[in-house]
Amino acid sequence: MKLYYSPGACSLAPHIALRESLLPFIAEKVDLRTHKLADGTDYYRINPKGYVPLLELDDGSRLSEVAVILQYIADRKPGTLAPAFGSMPRYRVMEWLNFIATELHKQFSPLFYATTPDATKEAQRAKLATRFAFLAETLAGQPYLTGAAFTIADAYLFTILNWSDNLKVDLPPALGEFKARVAARPAVQAALKAEGLVKEERKPAAATA
Repeated sequence: MKLYYSPGACSLAPHIALRESLLPFIAEKVDLRTHKLADGTDYYRINPKGYVPLLELDDGSRLSEVAVILQYIADRKPGTLAPAFGSMPRYRVMEWLNFIATELHKQFSPLFYATTPDATKEAQRAKLATRFAFLAETLAGQPYLTGAAFTIADAYLFTILNWSDNLKVDLPPALGEFKARVAARPAVQAALKAEGLVKEERKPAAATA
């Protein structure tokens, strides 16, 4: 499989899921300013939508949209990152995915653009605060969105919350603790380092006699 991604974008969620599931994949970086790959290929020729993520399967077919890609990855290793399809626990995960996509992801979008009026940005931050309050109630009593198990919904939520610092969006303590909890996972650390979002620790040079 090949994941087309841009560092820190919503494509980080499937990047995390792929590393959590230990599935083999290639990561292909997309420059979203120029919509080109490292070799100069026009990304619009690969994905007419122009945005990431895009998952290219081994047979050459492609999937887009975060929530769909996340579920595809989860279903490659049933029971690892999402409950069995058709079960009520799975519908709960899908419920969270939809909430994150519509009530968080798209609500953050206007904050990225310098052309968005300040008043609009403040209104968006206020709207997000109400969503965060709802999430904080859930995460105050359990480590992850659906309970004790980390799922693809948590990978998506972590990715979106990661935008908060740069966009001057305040998070309740429960969400800050959630971010730290997810960030500490080895697979998440690996994804963050691979995208250049955290610095690699340098080992001290060996002492010489």
